[in-house]
Amino acid sequence: MERSTFLIQKMDCPSEESIIRMKLDGLEGIRALDFDIPNRQLIVTHEGNLEVIKTSIDSLKFSSSLERSEKIDDTLGDVIETSHVQSGLLWKVLAINAIFFVVELSTGLVSRSMGLVADSLDMLADALVYGLSLFAVGSTLANKKRVAGISGYFQLVLATLGFIEVIRRFIGVEELPDFRMMMIVSLLALVANWSCLFLLQKSKSQEAHMKASMIFTSNDIIINIGVIAAGLLVFLLDSKYPDLIVGTVVFLLVTKGAFSILKLSR
Repeated sequence: MERSTFLIQKMDCPSEESIIRMKLDGLEGIRALDFDIPNRQLIVTHEGNLEVIKTSIDSLKFSSSLERSEKIDDTLGDVIETSHVQSGLLWKVLAINAIFFVVELSTGLVSRSMGLVADSLDMLADALVYGLSLFAVGSTLANKKRVAGISGYFQLVLATLGFIEVIRRFIGVEELPDFRMMMIVSLLALVANWSCLFLLQKSKSQEAHMKASMIFTSNDIIINIGVIAAGLLVFLLDSKYPDLIVGTVVFLLVTKGAFSILKLSR
């Protein structure tokens, strides 16, 4: 039995964890996966096939590198997470993201905020990733690739529509977004993302899993803070542009996530 530790520089969000899990799902010899999001590490307990595992992780282009690999006793003890525990956690975070997709999309349209609309798509993207992770359990490789492809293209279409709307609003004359609604809803979304991080880390470490390094390295939480800041700037500058700029940045992140999902369909 071997324990290999990978440094994954671009793993700063639970959705990246789910993408990696899907990529490694079904590889022969893997006995357990232990993710440390704050330190951007993945510990793989496996029997051989190190090069195959490394190649699979590298193919995701998450700036990964093998830090060390060592022999361990042929017993796993508490390392293995039961599948029903993992599924239960995934269902919870999927529900949180799905609910806030609806909340942010509806309030974004009402408040005329592209930042909220874009953040709602980011929530949807995470929900799709968690849904794919649940679907991957017991599914065939062909089915997993097909669903990943559909989800990735669907996400790309939504992001493209978002870009078109941002351009239209940049050019046209629009009412200012409702900065109060932007800030309040984004604050609630911040709490929701914090809860997701808590849930996904709770089963993996009994130590300080809610330390600041984890909170502030999450893309989702940074996005929420960005929308809150944009709402404040809309008020202070009496301008629509802070909201449109944040919306553009988030749509770019959603597009990047879509391409990550599409890699799983190849």
